[in-house]
This record gives sequence, C-alpha cells and structure tokens, in this order.
Amino acid sequence: MKKIAIIGAGRVGESTAQILAKEELCRELVLLDIHDGLPQGVALDIQESASLLRFDTRVTGDTNPAAMADADIIIVTAGIPRKPGMSRSDVLETNLSIIDKIVSDALQYAPNAMMIMVTNPVDVLTWYAWQKSGWPRQRVFGQSGALDTARMTSFIAMETGYSVKDISALVLGGHGDAMVPLPRFTDIAGIPISHFLSEEKIQKINQRTRQGGGEILALKQHSSAYDSPAAAVAEMVDAISHNRRRILPCVSVLEGEYGQHDIAMGVPSVLDESGLSDIIELELTTDELAEFQASAKMVSADIATLR
Repeated sequence: MKKIAIIGAGRVGESTAQILAKEELCRELVLLDIHDGLPQGVALDIQESASLLRFDTRVTGDTNPAAMADADIIIVTAGIPRKPGMSRSDVLETNLSIIDKIVSDALQYAPNAMMIMVTNPVDVLTWYAWQKSGWPRQRVFGQSGALDTARMTSFIAMETGYSVKDISALVLGGHGDAMVPLPRFTDIAGIPISHFLSEEKIQKINQRTRQGGGEILALKQHSSAYDSPAAAVAEMVDAISHNRRRILPCVSVLEGEYGQHDIAMGVPSVLDESGLSDIIELELTTDELAEFQASAKMVSADIATLR
C-alpha cells in the first residue's frame, strides 16, 4: 500500500495512524483536519516515535484536502462524537455535512481510492458516501462489525478466562443497540460457546456487546472509545494491504443479501486488495433473521431522512 489518508486527526484518527504507521501498512500516511496545527502536531508526534518503534512509514499532517491526492485508502474518522446519553443517530445531522465535504474532496483528489467509514452513525454514512460518490460498493464500506465482534470476543474471554486468541465471534446488523450478536457462530478453539457458558451468561454478553460503546462513553464521560475502533480499522487495512482475503464483519452496501436492498449494514465480508470483494450470506434462524430485520428497520429509518 503506497498511501493512506486519514480524515480527522482526533483521538480515533490519531490512534489509527499510530497503529498503521507502526505496522508499516503503507509507505505514506497523511492526517487531514480542519483545525490548523492539529494534524501537523499529531503527525510529527507519531513520526518522532519511528526510530523507537522501528517503522519507516512517513507521517505528515495537513489542512488542505489536496494532500489526500492519489491515496489508495481514505479512512474517515472526522465528525462530532457522542456524549453521554446520546445515540449514534443523534449525531447524524452534524456529521452528514462533514461527510458531504469529505466525499466531494475525495472525488476531486483521490477518485480511485477506497473509503472506510468510521464516523457515526456509520451504517447511514457509509450508505450516504456510497450514494454520493457513485463508486461501486467494493470501494465504500464501513468499520463497525469488526469492532463489535472484537468487543464480544473480549467479553467472552473476560467471562471464561480463556485466551482471546482462541475465541472467534460474530456480530451482524447495524452499529447500535439493535446489533445482532450470533452465539451460534461463536466458538472457543472450535468448541461452541454453549459448552462453556450458560444461556443466561451468553445473553448478558450479547447485551453488553450491544452497549459496548456506550459503556466506555459512560465511564470516560468526556470521550468515546478510540483505541479499539482504531485497532479494528487497522485489521481491515491489513487485510486489504496484504491481499489476505479475510472474512471480517464490515458495514457493506447490500444488494439483495439477507433480503435487504439499498442499505448498508454489518455482514461478513471478504476484504482483499480490491477492497470489499464479496459478502458471505449466512442462513439465519427465524429468530436471528427477525433480529437482523429489526436492526435493518432502524438503519432504514435514518436513511429515509436523507432521501
């Protein structure tokens, strides 16, 4: 990967840049922000850690959107974060105008890039960026499923005491309180999670997963999560940069999959050098499908306000 642009030099953008630079997932990394001095300072701070962390990625910061020129991937983290008591949908109106400008800049300066949406509400804004850009869905997708699944995995490790490295989980649906954790597709070293945990404990983990972001926000008060979202983005970039063809839950534009059209939601997706190359359609039970449809209904309601 030659160049990656991160739009938004706040906490999520900074943490993402730190991981991408350290893992050398691109040769050039540029942070963009509207606040002069912020992206330059963040970039310089990260660059000065290069000799200590042993990476050769060149990190710069700028306020001029032209700095994203020829980027292979544009990662969008810009926008206002949630405050305690707010839902992800509550920040839609403000963040929509921000994404509108970013997509216009991307069309002008990096028309061949892929775009990974992180800004909330991520499902709605991924759909909007796809619509506005006119790019194929392979090049416009969002991060949430990877984060939600990582949270579920962590909670299972905390509850069971087993290594998080042996745990595989899956979360579908919108990135909100109606997301759909799937215990049926969750295991520890290939052994179904039901072997280790009671149904009651599994349901508690499901609920904590749905409220994972809100839990952190309530504890921190003055900022939402940023390290775990950054790590989730880096996992997606790694899959693309190394053409790994990994199956990761991503916010993907659906064109009939799971019975949904003209919507973006978290589903198992294949990431490789072309971007989001395929969607894995699982056969859901009646209850699982009902939960997924309920989640889709909430995402569609927000999308409807943009039409």
